[in-house]
Amino acid sequence: MDFKDCVKFANENKACYLATVEGDQPRVRCMGMWYADESGFWFQGQTVKAFYKQLQNNPKVEIYFQAKDMNKVMRVSGKAKIITDEKIRARCIEERPFVKNMGITTPDNPLLAVFQVYTGEAYFWTMADSMKEASLPRIKFG
Repeated sequence: MDFKDCVKFANENKACYLATVEGDQPRVRCMGMWYADESGFWFQGQTVKAFYKQLQNNPKVEIYFQAKDMNKVMRVSGKAKIITDEKIRARCIEERPFVKNMGITTPDNPLLAVFQVYTGEAYFWTMADSMKEASLPRIKFG
């Protein structure tokens, strides 16, 4: 397996759980990933959400993707960066039109949070792997 398999799996299973850290306390929330590509995993949220401040203070994250049939999982750990590039932010608004319902209609809107998990490692897990998680191959990216 290689990172292309990770991208494919993430794009097929966009509902995921994203963990951040607040001080010494992990924080997990369900997210709808925007998309994944060869450069990493892309997300959109709002700057008024707690995760945004958590990312600013500590860019380390973990993401849990689960296949719809629940037979396979991909875990990703890595670092996120906040995206300020207006072309990318405009593309986000265009491709995720529901953000307009939140009043976010322009890429310079300070409520729009776009971030990318750009480096890290991922691995796949199934029930057959239950007792051998530590030995599963890691796929590095970024």
